[in-house]
Amino acid sequence: MRSGRWMAGWVVALGITVGATSVAQPVRPGQDVPMTRAALPAGVQLSTWAEGLEHPWGLALLPQGGALVTERPGRLRVVSGQGQVSAPVEGVPKVDARGQGGLLDVVLHPDFARNGLVYLSYAEAGESGNSTAVARGKLVQEGGHWRFADSRVIFRQSPKFASTLHFGSRLVFARDGKLFITLGERSSRQTRPDAQGLNTHHGKVVRVNDDGSVPRDNPFAGDKGALPEIWSLGHRNPQGAALNPGTGELWMIEHGPQGGDELNVVRAGKNYGWPLYTYGEEYGGGRIGQEASPPGFEPPLYSWVPSVSPSGLAFYTSQAIPSWTGSLFTGALSGQALIRLQLDGEKVVREERLLTGMGSRIRDVVMGASGELYLLTDARQGKILILRGAGAGGS
Repeated sequence: MRSGRWMAGWVVALGITVGATSVAQPVRPGQDVPMTRAALPAGVQLSTWAEGLEHPWGLALLPQGGALVTERPGRLRVVSGQGQVSAPVEGVPKVDARGQGGLLDVVLHPDFARNGLVYLSYAEAGESGNSTAVARGKLVQEGGHWRFADSRVIFRQSPKFASTLHFGSRLVFARDGKLFITLGERSSRQTRPDAQGLNTHHGKVVRVNDDGSVPRDNPFAGDKGALPEIWSLGHRNPQGAALNPGTGELWMIEHGPQGGDELNVVRAGKNYGWPLYTYGEEYGGGRIGQEASPPGFEPPLYSWVPSVSPSGLAFYTSQAIPSWTGSLFTGALSGQALIRLQLDGEKVVREERLLTGMGSRIRDVVMGASGELYLLTDARQGKILILRGAGAGGS
């Protein structure tokens, strides 16, 4: 009965953090890493692929060329290889498009070329508020129109709560075909402690089969009182996630409050500390918990103070831009930049901030098959941008 013991333990820990001194870490992760504002490497060109998108949020490249892109107000679009944007795809679920809510991420089934399945995450309204939901459907073309057919909801975050903030919502398929879903803790003093409990989906990463059923090997699947979908806990608002191409593990970035954005490797059953341990503080000032994570809690690999509001995450595995090979990229919303992290295994050794002169909130980052990087700009007149090296192709 691991969950019962664990629930009691975190309540005690919450009381201790108010007056106790945390276990010191020598340096805040990232504090000693050099950061520079950099120009694009020689030969790398920035161009606009598509424009006129209203707050685009998620991008999925299609194997035959082109892409699917979500618009937060509730529209899914098909973008052709030439950058032409389709009329809204029919049959998309109704979304709660208030605040940070709406139509959010999109991902293709690993066997999309055969089955045509697409997954959408979105804010779903209900009697007691709203929450993140994931729907699965088939992308079909009928008489010149695109449709999200045979749609059904395969996952709903529980419980619903009256908030327009912190939906998390990135979708990532693992190598074994399981689907990771990142979930925020809804940005409320009332729900903040839920990130430490196993009886809600608030502030969690969950893992489900491609039909929404629960994998038997999930870390809490056999625990009484625990929601069996939970993979990890102690998260705030994770808005970027990607599989490490070398290890197959899930890496994730999440928003801190005022400071304390984090990069984490998300492992089964691990606790990432929010709100007990964070390098961020309350908006307007004031401590939330302790900073350094003691044994039993996972410290971040890297953190940002002040915040950059990272969103989207992509490993760069191509040789098309050699100086970027092996790097990790994330967009910055409040930071208005494309951030490149140079890695040495699981250690960030350098940070570069690119495209700082554009003044754009970069919402998502996706690497294409020819080594190009696709960027979404989060704006009322949002765009899909492409960064290409000298010899890189594209959609």
